[in-house]
Amino acid sequence: MGITSINPSTGETIATYSPLTSGEIEQAISLGQRTFEQYRKTEVEQRSEWMHRAADGLTAQKAALGRLMTLEMGKPLKSAIAEVEKCAWVCRYYADESADFLRDEPAKTDASESYVRFLPLGVLLAVMPWNFPLWQVFRAAAPALMAGNTMLLKHASNVPQCAIAIEAIFSEAGFPKGAFQTLLIGAAQVEPVLADARVKAVTLTGSGPAGAAVAATAAKHIKKSLLELGGSDPFVVTASADLVGAIAAAKTARLLNNGQSCIAAKRFILVGAITDAFEQGLADAFAVQKVGDPLDEDVDIGPLATPGILEELDQQVKTCLAMGATALVGGDVAVLKAQLAARLQAGNFYPPTVLAAIPPGTPADQEEFFGPVALVFRVADVDEAIALANSTDFGLGASAWTTDAAEQERFINELDAGAVFINGLVKSDPRMPFGGIKQSGYGRELGRYGLLEFVNAKTVWIK
Repeated sequence: MGITSINPSTGETIATYSPLTSGEIEQAISLGQRTFEQYRKTEVEQRSEWMHRAADGLTAQKAALGRLMTLEMGKPLKSAIAEVEKCAWVCRYYADESADFLRDEPAKTDASESYVRFLPLGVLLAVMPWNFPLWQVFRAAAPALMAGNTMLLKHASNVPQCAIAIEAIFSEAGFPKGAFQTLLIGAAQVEPVLADARVKAVTLTGSGPAGAAVAATAAKHIKKSLLELGGSDPFVVTASADLVGAIAAAKTARLLNNGQSCIAAKRFILVGAITDAFEQGLADAFAVQKVGDPLDEDVDIGPLATPGILEELDQQVKTCLAMGATALVGGDVAVLKAQLAARLQAGNFYPPTVLAAIPPGTPADQEEFFGPVALVFRVADVDEAIALANSTDFGLGASAWTTDAAEQERFINELDAGAVFINGLVKSDPRMPFGGIKQSGYGRELGRYGLLEFVNAKTVWIK
């Protein structure tokens, strides 16, 4: 079965690739290992020079790379170009900071000299998703390469051209052949790659079932794994909040990337007297979003990445409505389809939707809605808001809007999440660690923590 790139706006096939054979996979792993034996000896200053060149390459090609992402997975072109710029940022960040992050860490012991030295592990496997086809990869690859590891990329099968382009960026920047390699393989081929003794660890961003499968294989072979999985992030708004700012941020937080982001705000939890105004403001903001061809500069919302994602989201919304929820705006695929140009009617488009008055027991309680659908809940007080926010199995990010200092402290301490943003939408930043708890995964990407995930913190004792 081929690995196929399909334009989600039109359903047209762009390109098809044959998966690597077992022999070709063996050659790639062997090359990655041979390269590591030499690459690990390069000075961090040399790696930094190459990483800066990678950032320059991204910046120079941002228009073409952005268009490639839009064609393969459907995000608006302006968002895709911004993603490339963010990738350049993370490359420059690690190019500039890694020497400090990797510096020997002194320890006071009974030795004449003792310290911790941070050394690379070897060949790493990265299993990456389609929703941020460049960012997810670069935020994993930049620290891994700066630490002296080499990397094999198994990208999502619907973005093969992005995967190929990423390898080219690192190659053109001067990294040694084999330092970063794209493996065009299917999901069934991941297990034997991870089982290979030369592959030392794995990082995965994706779904819960995919994470569980990869983590199980890694555990079986006693290898470290890092998982960044799904989320059902709460967005809590209290009576003291800046309501205008909260509504504007809520729209962005839910609709960014066509609503297909693990850290998108998905459950909007409203406390007290602001509920009516917030619901109406959010519905009004969703109603004016333009849905259409993501290559058009004035389009706000493009298609979902695959027909399967569209079908699942539509069914989740229909189930909620059948159980008594109310659609303040959107919720009907047929109405949207009739409004689209003929060439887009085979695309995976879903209307921006706000569901309110959601009764208990619907999919909104525990499931992640991966698309432009906001779920609105009303609660009586902060205690109830925190309880509802923590009621899911996920724990990736959380946003809380309040100007009350005591409430802020409660949200920081009591919301079960890997990140809490007060009066701001949840986002990833190269300077801060990123990751979740509970079913949202474990380990941290980005910041110093992200670089140290895949190193050997070696104890050195000298007398």
